[in-house]
Amino acid sequence: DVSGLPPSRQPGMAEAAGDAGLGPAAAQEGAELAAVIGATVPTGFEQTAAEEVQEKLGSASRISRDRGKIYFEVPARSLPQVHRLRSVDNLFVVVQEFKDYQFKENKEDALKDLEDLVKKLPWTDPLKVWELNNSLKKKKTKRKKHNLQSPASREKLSDGGEEGGADQNNTNDQEDCAQNPVAVAPTGGQDTENPQGVTSRNGVEEEEDNEQSDVKVEVQASSESGAKAGDGQTGEGQAKVLRFRVTCNRAGDKHSFTSNEAARDFGGAVQEHFQWKADMTNFDVEVLLNIHNNEVVVGIALTEESLHRRNITHFGPTTLRSTLAYGMLRLCDPQPTDIIVDPMCGTGAIPIEGAAEWPYCYHIAGDNSPQAVKRAANNICSLLRKNESKDSSTGLGVPLDIIQWDICNLPLRTGSVDIVVTDMPFGKRIGSKKKNWDLYPACLMEMGRICTPGTGRAVLLTQDKKCFAKALSRVGHIWRRAQTVWVNVGGLHAAVYLLRRTWERAEERRPFW
Repeated sequence: DVSGLPPSRQPGMAEAAGDAGLGPAAAQEGAELAAVIGATVPTGFEQTAAEEVQEKLGSASRISRDRGKIYFEVPARSLPQVHRLRSVDNLFVVVQEFKDYQFKENKEDALKDLEDLVKKLPWTDPLKVWELNNSLKKKKTKRKKHNLQSPASREKLSDGGEEGGADQNNTNDQEDCAQNPVAVAPTGGQDTENPQGVTSRNGVEEEEDNEQSDVKVEVQASSESGAKAGDGQTGEGQAKVLRFRVTCNRAGDKHSFTSNEAARDFGGAVQEHFQWKADMTNFDVEVLLNIHNNEVVVGIALTEESLHRRNITHFGPTTLRSTLAYGMLRLCDPQPTDIIVDPMCGTGAIPIEGAAEWPYCYHIAGDNSPQAVKRAANNICSLLRKNESKDSSTGLGVPLDIIQWDICNLPLRTGSVDIVVTDMPFGKRIGSKKKNWDLYPACLMEMGRICTPGTGRAVLLTQDKKCFAKALSRVGHIWRRAQTVWVNVGGLHAAVYLLRRTWERAEERRPFW
């Protein structure tokens, strides 16, 4: 069923993609070329992302049944604005989408169907979009040459949304499959079965037989290197054999094949069709094959590394993804002149995102750890440098301050804060679950004291849901729970709570002196 897609994506429109010689002309066609864009977003924040797309691009989004993805259509000339969206992790252009794909029960037949699909897909326009996207990236890298992040700090970041020394290998963020640094599987190599509990929106945990694997399969490149029709063109117009890889993400228990096998066979057909060369690491094109039960989406990646890495250069043990920080901030609907506090800021992901996107609010960040404060300060400096390089004539500051403090004893006047947004300690890598039983109620009391009665709100992320519920029941006179969003943070099921401050006056704290 492809009826929901624009005419350019209907299968009948597929031209023989072998003739898709991609030349510089693609850029000129950007004006009228349309693209269906798929975006991966933090699970639970699909609606937030859809609202941002509507607001900034004027396009309506469709939220996928496969959690953590949205789809929207834009003219290809809007690609730069698409890359500036704050709520999306990874972007891809949809080649074609099948809402109810009928897989054969026999493994060989099912895989043969996937192979045959390659020849029938309407590749031409999506490849033009991919090329246009590349020309934008080239311009951007030229501008950024002088401001490159050091390789060491880039390596330090794991993609689960939490960066973590020894724990790094354990982060398996199911919604960020397409970019996880999973070890490369050799051709026909092992399949990473990864059954995970998926939390449905109403918070009931359902065990799903998920193989949310990101198996990158290298298809054995044939020895012939001769350029054939259908090779891409470099910007200068000389023929060049494009290098590619196929990434398959499969979820559901009704398939007779593994993601590894699907990627291998589909990749073999892609190679045969375009005469591209398979390359796991230095690829030009990443073809995505997303299979979620009977929903199949074929796409071409438009982002090499997740956009959630945009603000942070100095990572701590549990750095929050910028996209999740944006979703949390948006949930509390900041208004101009609001004072927004993150009392446990860690490396500063939330206030930095806040200052970048809500510059008419005043953001205060604090933490009790001197290392965290130092890292956050370094990240703020990086943001300032980035702002300067954008427009050197006006060295604008950011409305953000960072302080070392004690979360239970904040040096802020009672009722002086509009919004508190923070990532509470999960008790896994920082602190402990036992400590949380004392810390959470004390935090909620102190947040209640500094927030304006009646209008104040708090958005708090935690994985320690039991402890949080108990703490909230103890401070029910000052905080009311308004909304809960279930999210996935580095493979952990967590919750984002939106709390509203009651009119009840919080008890005054004893003075410092």
